[in-house]
Amino acid sequence: METYDLIIVGAGPAGSTLARALEGSGKRALLIDKQAFPRDKTCAGWVTPSVMETLDIDLAEYGKGRTLQPIRRFRIGMMGQRAVENDHGGVVSYGIRRCEFDDYLLGRTVTRKQLGSPVKTIIRKDGNWLINNTCSAPLLVGAGGHFCPVAKLIGDGPGSHETVVAAKEIEFKMTQEQAKACEARGDTPELWFCKDLKGYAWVFRKGNYLNIGLGREDNHKLTEHLQSFVETMKTTGRIPADLPGRFKGHAYLLYDHAGRALVDDGLLVIGDAAGLAYTQSGEGIRPAIESALLAADVIRRAPDFSATSLQAYGDAIAERFGHRGSVSEEGLQVPDWIKMPLAGTLMRSHWFTRKVVTEKWFLHQEVPALAANS
Repeated sequence: METYDLIIVGAGPAGSTLARALEGSGKRALLIDKQAFPRDKTCAGWVTPSVMETLDIDLAEYGKGRTLQPIRRFRIGMMGQRAVENDHGGVVSYGIRRCEFDDYLLGRTVTRKQLGSPVKTIIRKDGNWLINNTCSAPLLVGAGGHFCPVAKLIGDGPGSHETVVAAKEIEFKMTQEQAKACEARGDTPELWFCKDLKGYAWVFRKGNYLNIGLGREDNHKLTEHLQSFVETMKTTGRIPADLPGRFKGHAYLLYDHAGRALVDDGLLVIGDAAGLAYTQSGEGIRPAIESALLAADVIRRAPDFSATSLQAYGDAIAERFGHRGSVSEEGLQVPDWIKMPLAGTLMRSHWFTRKVVTEKWFLHQEVPALAANS
């Protein structure tokens, strides 16, 4: 039986960031993930400069042999209306492929790893957590996404009581013919909001890779909205007429009404396992990275791993992202004052789509990057 100070379940951006942040702290950690890396990950895949800054990623180095699509413009509209295109005058984000990005982050940590190892059993014994009867630790950190097994041990865990945002998307490498037929440009992602403002769709080109998807808070209408959107994009030439494969689905919680408990005795959750996706955009990468760094700071300083000692992490999350119940209302959230019929007019405004939708909701430019040693 291998014994560690902590075991991190999930080796995505949250888990690998936490592991790397704890290196040199004296804490002996183990990273476990059910999949081998690199692995496919359903995600639109863009990160802001603040994420790259926080992670101390050298853009020139990262761009060698990996997809790194500079984003300078956004094309935004409401379904059924003409889109508005805004030039931001410089690079405001980067398109990445999660299979590459996650593998890169994982490769930077020297923390011991068990990849391709699903968590089958979790047992509490003598103040430790026993995983698969092969390893144990007094602290178990959940970084395994929405259905993380660690999240099931805290509070009510995942279930029907939660309002889940469901998304479906596809990412593929276009043929030469498809690339020529695709009018979407790499430096200009397209965001299309549903008329009821309960979700949005996107078309995002990254070099010869194309990512298309749609996310909504009401899962039962997801396929219907997606099919309608895809057909419209094909008809207008925004995407190729022949899409390969099937759209893959995933789910996540928005921070405001997720309501998941973040800590318990010997337990802590970060990233999507904690339900930290931004309320207006559904973005989860930046919250995952920042929650991992906040958790690392608490773990380094905590006198023990009791819920009382770990609560400092919950306090740090509230300070960084706001107190739940005060962020906004419900669903893929927009303030009451933008609700129909005003929304259609606002989505045709260059000022609103640039200053509010893009720079505030999606890029969070008003929020400074979190220092890596926070």
